[in-house]
Amino acid sequence: MKLIRFGSIGKEKPGVIIGEKRYDVSSIVTDFNEAFFEDNGLEKLKKALESNPVLPEVEANVRLGSPVARPSKIICIGLNYVDHCHETGAPIPAEPIIFFKSTTSLCGPNDDLIIPKNSEKTDWEIELAFVVGKKASYVEEAEALDYVAGYALLNDYSERAFQIEMGGQWAKGKGCDSFAPLGPFLATQDEIADVNNLPMWLTVNGKKFQNSNTSNLVFKIPFLVHYLSQFMTLLPGDIISTGTPPGVGLGIKPDPIYIKPGDVIELGMDGLGSSKQVAKAYSK
Repeated sequence: MKLIRFGSIGKEKPGVIIGEKRYDVSSIVTDFNEAFFEDNGLEKLKKALESNPVLPEVEANVRLGSPVARPSKIICIGLNYVDHCHETGAPIPAEPIIFFKSTTSLCGPNDDLIIPKNSEKTDWEIELAFVVGKKASYVEEAEALDYVAGYALLNDYSERAFQIEMGGQWAKGKGCDSFAPLGPFLATQDEIADVNNLPMWLTVNGKKFQNSNTSNLVFKIPFLVHYLSQFMTLLPGDIISTGTPPGVGLGIKPDPIYIKPGDVIELGMDGLGSSKQVAKAYSK
């Protein structure tokens, strides 16, 4: 299945994509949130759809929100592509680097990117994200995929001055409003033949900066589920973003490139669709 949430900000309803069309499933489920995943919602929804219910069609011009409701946490993995380590001058991690994005950074896949107040170094990062399907604590790697609900496209926007130059943890440069556009949809595992071989790309104003494949991940999803669950309980609906490949603005030589108001950022991944954000300056 391909799950979507649609409608105005804060009033999104759950839906699905069948073929090329979008359908409203709010008559079957309340939302794609922690309670939905915890209550075996994916299997129940799948069975409900097998009976071919009459569902309202959602027009193509209706806004898409994040395909999952605001979770308990958004966990990100840093420096998880070998070439990205090289371009940033960082060593390849011996263990995953973990940081959090604020849950208020989560937004729809095509919502505007709001460049934060006083920002001069807002940057892009295409990433493969996955959503936790059931409560996970001390999970064995061999069983890890049993805890994954599905996969989605995410842009891990980052303000490099906040992140790197102001001391402390990375979170300051990662959690700004609109810094985690997710989607357009959440694809359940059966929709993706090989999650470890997904080509991905990102452009800014039509110029391609990132062009890679999930085959280049240092730490794969099963290990990440296992590893993270040793340090915290993962709850249904939690979002884990697996890191970005080379081609971020920070790594461009000799002079880094950062996002300016009016820039158009587009990104996509095989099997997970594409998204588009237009950068706008912060205003009250």
